[in-house]
Amino acid sequence: MARSTTLRRVGLVVLGANLLLALAKGGVWYVTGSLAVGSEAVNSLADTVYSVVVVAGLYLTTRPPDFEHPHGHERIEPFVGLFVALGIFAAGGAVIWQALTAVLAGPSPTTSSPAAVGVLAVAAVAKYLLYRYCLTVGEDHRSPALVATALDNRNDILTAVAALGGVVGAALGFPLLDPVAAALVGVGILYTGVEVVRDNLDYLVGAAPPEDLRAEIVRRALSHPDVKGAHDVIAHYVGPEIDVSLHIEVEGDRTLLEAHDIETAVITSIQELPEVDDVFVHIDPKEAGEWKPDEEVDRLADHGPGPDGGP
Repeated sequence: MARSTTLRRVGLVVLGANLLLALAKGGVWYVTGSLAVGSEAVNSLADTVYSVVVVAGLYLTTRPPDFEHPHGHERIEPFVGLFVALGIFAAGGAVIWQALTAVLAGPSPTTSSPAAVGVLAVAAVAKYLLYRYCLTVGEDHRSPALVATALDNRNDILTAVAALGGVVGAALGFPLLDPVAAALVGVGILYTGVEVVRDNLDYLVGAAPPEDLRAEIVRRALSHPDVKGAHDVIAHYVGPEIDVSLHIEVEGDRTLLEAHDIETAVITSIQELPEVDDVFVHIDPKEAGEWKPDEEVDRLADHGPGPDGGP
């Protein structure tokens, strides 16, 4: 299935699931008056709203290249991830604020309705399934927006469990369990927001990819029998994809056609890596005096076999 179709389908699944959970929690809140379930209903309603933005963002990022965007629209996707991060920060702050308010207000009447326990348990299971689904597809298709959505769903597992703990704890005579657990969850949510911002800023500012991938790029360049060395190897994120530029060193007695074939072979080999988009290769013939040592290339070449078993 095409990447665009897959990402859009996942976005719609997340939107539908969040809408159903918001309706279910809202119904139980109306019937039981449970504050824990009520806060979870508001949380799911907020998730539904941001899911609409995620679906719209995924639609934009998966559009094909056009005249104004010849490389496609994938570079919009980190901004969608940052929008999700804003929602995560808002959720974390709201959870901590509610927890502190509850502690200061003292014990309040709560309900131990089986419906409240049931809807929170179902919500936790549903969010776990969404977390695994979004994370798997997001990593397989290199989608920062879906990875951020997965982490947000992981947060929702924690909030649902905390709310469930509050309902059960109150029924057992320990009402303070609810705000204490909620405060701890709020801190965890804020930390996840920091993770999402950090990852997506790496995509936006052109950070280097992981060392294993850089090493594989170097090994693929040096694996060509006519390439005697490489230097000035630069790999960096452009959106969720990677652009690579490097100089390869070849003997100067090669014909122009042979040099062209060497360059093409190196580009093709590196572009076979699914994370890589564009590759730019400059050929340095030996007689030009531009061969030079590169300690970083030597270190990466000795890094060991890559995760895909490359040369």
